[in-house]
Amino acid sequence: MFTAIALGSNVGDRLRHLRQARDELATRHGTVRCSRVYETEPVGCEPGTDAYLNAVVEINYTGQQPAGLLEELKAIEVKMGRPSRHPRNTPRTIDLDILYIGDLVLSNEMVVIPHPRIHLRRFVLAPLCDIHPELILPGHHETVAELLAKLPPQPQAAVSQEIL
Repeated sequence: MFTAIALGSNVGDRLRHLRQARDELATRHGTVRCSRVYETEPVGCEPGTDAYLNAVVEINYTGQQPAGLLEELKAIEVKMGRPSRHPRNTPRTIDLDILYIGDLVLSNEMVVIPHPRIHLRRFVLAPLCDIHPELILPGHHETVAELLAKLPPQPQAAVSQEIL
């Protein structure tokens, strides 16, 4: 089942961190599509927080339990140096979030799919629009491109290279 994962990093060699996370996901599930990399200002972070690099990868997730995928993502984050317990919106080597798993709609104490704030986040919608501009997310009535167009502008610049 096609599944999108958001990747973000604002510590150290940010591009290397994104590529390492992409490689970890590809080893487990195969990478179907990768967005461009976007540099974005931090949202909801302490003043002086470094800019993020953000991207989206689509994988072919064949697992039966979304909670299992969430556990995999958390294990990758820990492996890459992010503490398992951390304050919200703190700098991070890598942040991995499930955006959607096919047309699944799920909400429980462990996971909410699709991501509950996906339609509000330019730093997620812009890279997602690179790979699926016409996608209508479960629970939404507009395409990813239309959701992105409705957001107020924010300063951000696409980094020229693809995630390879």
